[in-house]
Formats: sequence, C-alpha cells, structure tokens
Amino acid sequence: MPGVDPAQLRPNIQPMADAIDDAKEALTSMLGKLGFEFEVEVSGDPGNEILNIVSENSALLIGKNGDRLDDIQYLVNRITRNAHPDAPRFRIDCDGYRAQQEQRVADKALRLADKVRESGRELWMNPMNSYHRRLVHNALVDDPEIETVSEDTSSRNKKILIRLK
Repeated sequence: MPGVDPAQLRPNIQPMADAIDDAKEALTSMLGKLGFEFEVEVSGDPGNEILNIVSENSALLIGKNGDRLDDIQYLVNRITRNAHPDAPRFRIDCDGYRAQQEQRVADKALRLADKVRESGRELWMNPMNSYHRRLVHNALVDDPEIETVSEDTSSRNKKILIRLK
C-alpha cells in the first residue's frame, strides 16, 4: 500500500515479560495516585506471578475479608489484558494476606473432614467464591474417605458439602 509504513501493518506484539512489568506499573500507578506508601515485590513462577504489596497501610488495601484486594486485582488484570490479551492473570497480595487466608481455608477443610470422619455426618461449609472452593477441593482431593461437592446453585458464592465417600 502506497504511503503506509509496513511496520504499522504488523500487530503490536510485546513479549509476555512485558505483561508483568505493565501489571506492576498499573498497580504502582493506581496505589501511588491514591497516596499509599508501598513497595511491590514480584514472586512466583513464570505465568503464575504474584505481585505482593508491602505497606504499612495493609489493612486499608486488603479491606474486609480481602474484598478491596480482590478489586485491586481485578483492575490490574483488566488494565494489563488491554495491552496483553494473552497475558496470564496476575495475583495481587498484600503483606502475605492471601497466603495466610489460603492456609486458613485449607486448615478449616481438614478440620471439618476430621469431624465428618468421627461423626459420620456430612457438613456444609459457608458459601465461598470459586477460588476458595477450589482450595477446599484440592486440600481434600487425596483423602480416600472424604469427598467434597459444591452445591448446585446459580449463585457466585456456593456452599461445599464435605461427606464420607
């Protein structure tokens, strides 16, 4: 085509390594404009990176039950995927909150499984999102006596039934 630079016809493809940098930049920009003092540390395997916010204001960033942290994670991933449609989803943590929360969910599932084994009665866990349900299922997947079933509802947050096989 006359008058058109061939470089403009090629798609704008950036390496996936740039996606993590863009995610970190989006997070840094967002929190900086909100007036937080913080550092962002990147950890995890390629394709499974975690951006951990280190801040003295962690309670404000985490919110009630991690709700604000979930919102921040959603926004960072939306911004990053605009520039990198094939980028993996990045997890956003704050001072190790998610890691502690994941351990608490898994520990509770194991305690309830022990109660089910002792009593022979099935137990329901409180409603939780798909990520936490997956943690419960994975914590008990190798237990030969216990099975887990998510309730069949259209709700986003569902209960999990823990029962003997």
